[in-house]
Amino acid sequence: MHHLRPHRFRLQQILLPLLLVILVIGTPDLAMAQASPFMTGATSLQSNLLAWLTPVAIILVMVLGGMAMANRMSWGWCIGAILGIAIGFGAPQIVTWVRGMFGV
Repeated sequence: MHHLRPHRFRLQQILLPLLLVILVIGTPDLAMAQASPFMTGATSLQSNLLAWLTPVAIILVMVLGGMAMANRMSWGWCIGAILGIAIGFGAPQIVTWVRGMFGV
């Protein structure tokens, strides 16, 4: 069982920065309720990050598919990639949903 610990640690090293980026993308919606120059910049940043994330996600799915065909991949990577892509593209909806839950 000791040989699984470095793999889990590596997965956490990848997922933690991904979740941090998603949190940063969604935070401006929580912080500013009125229109402001900051909100305009944050919206622009969010659209730019989504524009960069689209080809990265496509390439990631292709690489994971190739690795799965070659039987060289743990399915945990596949599930992590699917969750990361869903959170990355669903960040605005997730923020809206959380704001609605707390009445913000």
